Amino acid sequence: MGFFKDMRAGLTRNVTFLGVVSGLTDISSEMLYPIVPVFLTSVLGAPMQVVGLIEGVAEATASFVKILGGRLSDKAGKRKPFVIAGYSLSAISKPVLALAATWHFVLFSRFIDRVGKGLRTSARDALIAGSIEKEHWGKAFGFHRAMDTLGAALGPLTALALIHFMGAQTPNYRFIFMAAFIPALLGVGVLLYFVKEAAQARPAGEPQPAAEPMTADFKAFVALYALFALGNSSDVFLIMKAKSMGFTLTHVILAYTGYNLVYALLASPAGWLSDKLGKVKTMCFGFLVFAAVYLGFALADKPWMIWALFALYGFYGAFNEGIAKAVIAHLSTGNNRASAMGYFQGTLGFLTFAASALAGLLWDKVSPAAPFLVGAAGALLAGLALTFWTSRKKLQF
Repeated sequence: MGFFKDMRAGLTRNVTFLGVVSGLTDISSEMLYPIVPVFLTSVLGAPMQVVGLIEGVAEATASFVKILGGRLSDKAGKRKPFVIAGYSLSAISKPVLALAATWHFVLFSRFIDRVGKGLRTSARDALIAGSIEKEHWGKAFGFHRAMDTLGAALGPLTALALIHFMGAQTPNYRFIFMAAFIPALLGVGVLLYFVKEAAQARPAGEPQPAAEPMTADFKAFVALYALFALGNSSDVFLIMKAKSMGFTLTHVILAYTGYNLVYALLASPAGWLSDKLGKVKTMCFGFLVFAAVYLGFALADKPWMIWALFALYGFYGAFNEGIAKAVIAHLSTGNNRASAMGYFQGTLGFLTFAASALAGLLWDKVSPAAPFLVGAAGALLAGLALTFWTSRKKLQF
């Protein structure tokens, strides 16, 4: 009972409902994520290089807007308006996708969706950090990732159920795109009525406090993490690897769902563990798992390996993504936290653009294994560098 009580501590109203909002939004987004690359290649006839381009442009857009949105949120001293605007834009992008006649429509829909993601993310993460005590940051961000990823698991299952009930040889992709609008809209409603502005937000008319500059430790952490991001291409390439191994669309969705279920199950305990053992140490374990998974994808030659690798991939997500945000919260202050979240996640997004474009080129011009070998090497290098840096600086968080 003591363990579960400790796990619940710090999960305030805002943290809880922001988790619900993210869960609903991810049901919407992840209904489409494993389907869109298949729709692009099978229905619209786009090559893999275009798939990589669309994902790269989408992430680059989100990256720029994360930086801009974080700075604007800090300047305004408000978080919630940016979060509402961001989730609303992502909801609108779903009906737009249903109109796609060429891959250019898909690019436009992804652009709108990523503008929304960029606008909300930095402000939302600052809102989470401003709603709880810092000793619970790892747990809170882990819980948020768990809810987000639970939605990511339910989304593909929802799409699979829709495909099953359609009973057609070729799924009605456009109907699924429209259905994805419903949970996104529900998420905006929950956000409007249940999430409150952080207590530390500045009242209207109060002078803006001077923003504190980003510390040298913040810059060093981002630079070292970037070593990993350079090889961390879009998950679309994991999906297409599964397709190349003979997976049907149903099998692809189930494998991706397995990854998300493992991620959702472990994210909260991993965040709690990072508060106890140290966040960078916990992240480096995640890098090690990532390297093993990507090496496995490079070498896999049997379908059962793909199932196992997708499940193991969930360990990486749980022990890395939310915890990295908790580290950024420690390396920033209330006056610049949204900007810090934006700079960190924006930088990673630009690197994802480069990594995805490179992965598509390597896939087409070298071999399907090449993107995964590059990703594994980057994860190992980043883990070693962060371990050395933390030890030398004697950082405690």
